[in-house]
Order: sequence, then C-alpha cells, then structure tokens
Amino acid sequence: MIRRKILTLSCIGLMAGTLAIGQFENRLYVASAEEQAMEPAVRLTVRKIQPERIVLESEYAGRVSAHRRVEIRPQVGGLILERHVEEGARISAGDVLFRIDPAQLQADLDVAEAALARAEIAEAHARAAVERSDSLLTRNAVSQQSNDTVHNDMRLAKSGVAEVRAVVERRRLDLNFATLHAPIGGYVAAGLAEIGDLVTVGGDTALAVVQDLETVNIDLRLPETDLDAVLMAAEEGLGTATIYKHQGAAWPVTGTLKSSDVIVDQGTGYVGVRIEAANPDLALLPGMFVRARLPRGVVEGALLVPEEAVLRTGDGGAQLVVVSTDGDAMRRDVRLGERVATRVIVTTGLKPGEVVAVRGQDRVPDGVMMPVEAHPEDSPKPETQS
Repeated sequence: MIRRKILTLSCIGLMAGTLAIGQFENRLYVASAEEQAMEPAVRLTVRKIQPERIVLESEYAGRVSAHRRVEIRPQVGGLILERHVEEGARISAGDVLFRIDPAQLQADLDVAEAALARAEIAEAHARAAVERSDSLLTRNAVSQQSNDTVHNDMRLAKSGVAEVRAVVERRRLDLNFATLHAPIGGYVAAGLAEIGDLVTVGGDTALAVVQDLETVNIDLRLPETDLDAVLMAAEEGLGTATIYKHQGAAWPVTGTLKSSDVIVDQGTGYVGVRIEAANPDLALLPGMFVRARLPRGVVEGALLVPEEAVLRTGDGGAQLVVVSTDGDAMRRDVRLGERVATRVIVTTGLKPGEVVAVRGQDRVPDGVMMPVEAHPEDSPKPETQS
C-alpha cells in the first residue's frame, strides 16, 4: 500500500515537471519569434542595370618622341662669331641661329669672281677670233683647218666660263652657309655650341637640336594578336587614344593612330604602332614613358555592374544579389566578361532592367530568398576605363 502511494506521487511529480518544461520552451519559442519579428529587414543599396554601348579599350606602354627633330650642323667650317638662340627657346622656321666667320669664305668668293672675269675676257677674245676667221674663210684667205681650230678655241673658252661660273656659285653658297637658319619651328634643346667654337663639316656634334613639340609621336608595342582589332577600331572611328601618366592620371592629351610596323618581332611576338598627338601645352616631352589606351572593339547592349557588387564563390564563380519587384532578394550565379573601368560586363545570368544590390549584398545568404529594404544608390558618376 505504501509502495503504491509512493509510485503514484512519483508519477504525478514527473508529469508536473514535464508540463513545466514544455511551457518554458514554448515561452522561449514565442520570445524568439517576437525578437525576429522585431529585427529590421536587410538594407541594400541597389542599381537598375540598363544595356549600354561600350567601347572596349586596351592599355599599352609607350615612349614619347618629337614629331620632327632636326640637328643643326655646319655646311662650312670656321669659328662661330654669333649665337642668336638660347637653350629652351621657341623659334620659328627661318630664324637665324648661328653665324660663322665669313672672312675666308668671302676671300674664296672674290678669287672665284676674278677667275670668272678672266674667263669671260678669254671667251670674248675667242669670239672675236671666230668672227675674223669666218670673214677670211669666205674670201679663201684662211684654210678650213685654221678656221676649225679657232672655233674649237671658242668652245673651250665658253666651257671655261661655265666652269668658273659654277665655282663662283659654289663659293657664294658657302658664304650663305655661314649663316645658319632654323629649318623648322620648335624648341631648342640643351647642348648649344658656344661663340668662339671652331666647327668643321662632318663633325660628330651638332651645333643645336630643334624639336617640334606641339605635336608628338608616341611609340607603343602591341601583341600581334591585338593589332587587327586596334587597326579596325581606328578605321571605324571608335575613338581616340587617351594618354596617361604611369601614376594613373590622364593628361589632357588624346591622339590618333598613324602607322604600324609591317614586321612582327619574332622573339617577342610584338609589333610597333605610332600615335600622333597634339601637345600645345607641352605636357608630353621626348623620352617620357606613358601609357596609352586604344579602342579595340565595341559591345552593343552590354550589361555592366560595379565590381563591388560581385560576390565570389568558393569554386571561383561569381554571384549577384538580384532584387525582385516584390522586394525579395536572392543570390544568382552569373558569368562575367571584360572589366570596364570600375565595372564588369555580365555576359549571362542577368536581364536588362533588373535591379542588383551594390552594397550590403553579402548579408543575403546563398540559396535563401528573403525580403529586403532596397534603396537606389546616388546617380553614379561617369566612368572611364582603367
């Protein structure tokens, strides 16, 4: 009897404990649900993706050179008496640069002119002799042989005059060469000859170097696989080349493709191309290393998303968080194409007009569709490729 009472009391206690535990767990569940209901929705910054026409560009390293570069070298020897330019000066075509001592050259011209005078006197004497001989020949007063000799002397005198006259012209040119003029307009480089320097024809050192810098050439090296696309883009007028510093900032300089090599370097597989660029502010100087961005194709209807919108998966894939019109967000696998500035082309997995999260998307778990609070981002700034 006592055992039965003890057993009955034990069962009653066990049932009461179980009921209490169940009520406690139910209260915990209700509290958890209430807390979840009170949590704010995930906040996302989103962008509506519309198709765009994108010009694809590639970037190459290059070196700047002057559009035209002329070394000023003497055509006659002598001492430099005058120098009319300074290093770095801007000059125009035809400006006087140097004057070489003309004394010896003037003396040579005087000697040649005296020789010409003698030759002309000899020619006049020979002409008079021909006239006399012809007159005598008509009266049979001289032989034909004697008359022929006089005519030969006349021809020799005429050729002598022509020869000496050519010497005079050469001496006159030499005298003119004593004054050196600028053949082109441009800027005078460092390393000018000084007054008093003795210069010779064929010397190793130029008296001055003049460079036309208002237009410059930029020589680039391209992989041969890129050449056809770059040339085609230039023919189609897809855009100009943009010149950049190595630090990344762009100069206010653009250029056009002018020429390319006809031989590919067998060792490297690269080919040279030349860009011509206006340089009115002298932002580019010969010898500078720069980077040039060249158009190489166009994509119509491209869908571009910011790089920061892309989520990377463990297997190397890419995902975007796409927000529906109902305000539900879910990750979606996509395939990416080329990078364009700070954006990337989506080739598959996204449709025109869809809304993509650009900030906060990492808070959306993979494989879960969840309601979100979507806010359009501020209007994005225009971008250039980098």
